[in-house]
Amino acid sequence: MGDARHVEAHWTGALAALATARDHEVHVDEPAAAGGGDSGMMPTELMLCALASCFCLAVAHVAAKRDIELPGLRVAVDAERVGRELRYGRLRVEVAASPGEHDLDALVARAKQFCWVSNMLSPELDVTYASLVLADPRSADAG
Repeated sequence: MGDARHVEAHWTGALAALATARDHEVHVDEPAAAGGGDSGMMPTELMLCALASCFCLAVAHVAAKRDIELPGLRVAVDAERVGRELRYGRLRVEVAASPGEHDLDALVARAKQFCWVSNMLSPELDVTYASLVLADPRSADAG
């Protein structure tokens, strides 16, 4: 499968899109109050879900490597918006598990290096944008 990833989002109308990765798809939408149909999670919620699920898997991974059971393991992410800006300035990742023979703080510290999503949120992330003008599908019907 390699290290590269490819995902796509196709607009489905209003403020909704269908996001695909490999053979999986997720419907994305905005709440009705924002002009959407509320038929799926918002993109920001998906990003926070990616962080929560990736960190959950990272904690489970480091625990399993040490033959440690973590019953009830869950990860929650809370985001704090920066004023009225279109971004979050603070994320709080909370890891919880039932009591047991483990040092949860140590497992969380160790898991940080294994979470691709939180590692990707570094300031060094290089994001570029490219535009591609597609052929007008109506022109193919005219011939």
